[in-house]
Amino acid sequence: MKTIAIAGKGGTGKSTTAALIIRWLSERKSRSILAVDADSNVNLNDLLGVRLKETVGAIREEMRNRIADLPGGMTKQQFLEYKIQTSLVEGPHFDLIAMGRPEGPGCYCYANNLLQDILGTLAGNYDYVVIDNEAGMEHLSRRTSQAIDYLLIVSDATARGIATAGKISRLLRELETRVGQRYLILNRVAGPVSNTVEAAIHEEEFSLLATIPEDDTLLKMDREGIPIWSVAASSPARLAVDRMMDSLDP
Repeated sequence: MKTIAIAGKGGTGKSTTAALIIRWLSERKSRSILAVDADSNVNLNDLLGVRLKETVGAIREEMRNRIADLPGGMTKQQFLEYKIQTSLVEGPHFDLIAMGRPEGPGCYCYANNLLQDILGTLAGNYDYVVIDNEAGMEHLSRRTSQAIDYLLIVSDATARGIATAGKISRLLRELETRVGQRYLILNRVAGPVSNTVEAAIHEEEFSLLATIPEDDTLLKMDREGIPIWSVAASSPARLAVDRMMDSLDP
């Protein structure tokens, strides 16, 4: 199993990048893929064209409310395992689970620890796990995601964006998260990358994996809610991601 985590601040197009990566994997490598939407602003399912059943955050909330009244004499772990299995969206190209966020008060430490174990076991059934993380890297920082083979940090082509990407990279180093390879991706790039941005990349000690050009077709598809599977083979963004994944060869 190989794990690819996509991170970056909101608005950089990381979810679209994650969806294009999932498409490439399903076409070039395997259809045994677990997509994990770990962004509290859940939208990876829309990009992939599937309907969500339930989020893990909602399951945690339900467990908190029903802690003394679990069905059929189930233990907490059995209940969580059952609910997570039923929340899994199964598709022809991938399976999808969405983390979401609990809305009620209280500590979820016990549930989070169980989720780490359960999701770890679940992920072991797949060749690839692709995690679309939220901007704050909450799930990575809490170690609900374990070993990561490839961390792809998405940024816009600005010095401020590169600085934010650097903060994410340093956070993970401080937390000693097990990351194999780290790369920077510049997304929605219009024209040549400026000298200022190149200097910021060098200062943050990033290895630039790819620049993905601005793609009006993808933006239109996003506005109209059209899944990523409909993107044309000539799409500049799709072509850039295909070249990027060919070079990465996970």
